[in-house]
Amino acid sequence: MKRVVYMGTPGFATGPLRALLDAGYEVAAVVTAPDKPAGRGLNLLESEVKRFASGKGLKILQPVSLKDPDFLKELMSLDAPLFVVVAFRMLPKEVWSMPELGCFNLHASLLPNYRGAAPINHAIINGETETGVTTFFIDDKIDTGEILFQERCPIDESENAGSLHDKLMAIGSGLVVKTADSIYNGEALPYPQRVEDAIIKPAPKLTRETGKIDWGRGAKEIYNQIRGLSPYPTAYSELVFPDKTLQVKIFESEIVYSDKPYPNGTIIRETKSSFLVFCGENCLRINELQPSGKRRMKASEFMAGIRDLENCKMR
Repeated sequence: MKRVVYMGTPGFATGPLRALLDAGYEVAAVVTAPDKPAGRGLNLLESEVKRFASGKGLKILQPVSLKDPDFLKELMSLDAPLFVVVAFRMLPKEVWSMPELGCFNLHASLLPNYRGAAPINHAIINGETETGVTTFFIDDKIDTGEILFQERCPIDESENAGSLHDKLMAIGSGLVVKTADSIYNGEALPYPQRVEDAIIKPAPKLTRETGKIDWGRGAKEIYNQIRGLSPYPTAYSELVFPDKTLQVKIFESEIVYSDKPYPNGTIIRETKSSFLVFCGENCLRINELQPSGKRRMKASEFMAGIRDLENCKMR
């Protein structure tokens, strides 16, 4: 039986793990992040991969340090010729150089573009119409190793990060099995990432600043920012009333073209259930949002509780 060690933490990594099991692979162990305190009660929260692996009765390892001698000794004792990594930490050489057949990673972009922690989000934020997934052998840098396989995926005009995440997880799950099969069968033909003629677009970790909306930018840019950060961590803005300021997260919008110039951030009540925010030469219709301290809601519900919306502005 083909034997692997699997490493991953978030929900994106559960799909490929399931696919390997369904394809008949023996998963000698699953390596995932340690449980972390979460919520007001600081109860320990298990990773999604741990919950899935526990349900399948798989051996689970949760090292604090990937260089811990006891962890490395146990990893070696598993005698797995191949390691598979999906959405995990950067591995030290002691780990990725251990297996006989190598250690490969699934990345949610068409490398070399969008190397980094948030490839799905940045592809949408930048207005890409196509992305994909890549499997590659891990080396001593981040997302720079030799490519094994790539598969392309269109990005629909209304796609958000959540829906694209699910599409790429499904595509990537099949690609992980294809890659593992090719390595075990001795058919893999890895090749270097071609960066000579490419302007490489990065995918750095998302920060609070990534989500802050600047209404001086064009409607298309803000529209892409909103869907690229929806449903998490979400683009946000300040809604300024005459006497207070309220932070709002914005989950869904659409571009509305206008021939009437207004100052950026101006709010216009379009109907009883919809409103526009002007930005650049056009405006955005805000469809779903979440005021601070409240739940996510449709614009119509939000507007029902605000009488003087015309006297407010986005900032």
